[in-house]
Amino acid sequence: MESALSEIEFLALSPNRVAVLRHLAQERRTRTELARETGASQATLGRILRDFEERSWIRRTEGGYVATATGELVAEGFLDLLDIMQTEADLRNVVPYLPTDALGFDLRHLGDATITMPSGTRPNAPVQRLLGFLRDADEARAFSHAFNEGSLTVIEQRVTAGEMTFQGVFSRRAIDAVADDAGLRRRLESLLDASGAALRVREAEIPLAVTTADDMVHLLLRDANGVLQASVDSDADAVRQWADETFERYWAAATPVDREDLPS
Repeated sequence: MESALSEIEFLALSPNRVAVLRHLAQERRTRTELARETGASQATLGRILRDFEERSWIRRTEGGYVATATGELVAEGFLDLLDIMQTEADLRNVVPYLPTDALGFDLRHLGDATITMPSGTRPNAPVQRLLGFLRDADEARAFSHAFNEGSLTVIEQRVTAGEMTFQGVFSRRAIDAVADDAGLRRRLESLLDASGAALRVREAEIPLAVTTADDMVHLLLRDANGVLQASVDSDADAVRQWADETFERYWAAATPVDREDLPS
């Protein structure tokens, strides 16, 4: 264990070592190419290459260097660790609000996700991020414990104009909250009448607020008091697959929303 930790430390303490090993694990490189791609001096490169050769992580070939099988193994494992730590750092501020028990994918798939936080000047930035996707999408689907005014407005306007199609599964509480507001109720009824929309209601709670707009999956994150804390959006295949499968599961277990069933 100590030997392995010391080797991890050996790499971690030098970005140049990591960069050189990454490049050599991809394909053969000459010293000149490594110097250009990493910015390391020839003296530094010389020390790194000697250290790597001593560990049998690289070998000389055709005037250059290339990673050995064990060098590729080390590079893959270390770079995976770097990706994990970067993803953790990106998610650290929002992980208390992520419904991780309901997320059916490895959090590493959020490595390239965009996180939007409210600010003093843009307190509604996460919702505005979602509305931007909805304004451009040809097709949208949602499953959520809430149907916020902004989303309902954009969806109703674009669906009734024939610019997009929409399917949504919402908790009973979400539908009742919209129906209780006269202005939002009119938009909801207009949406229910539109041929390009289909809404269903789920009696049980939905622990997420997820919208898929074309290929983008967007999650709105709130704290235990319902206060908006952030949004996360991703177009990773695994995240989209999870969103599609979860939507289908909720959709199959829900019932159509009928205007006559709305609370008066």
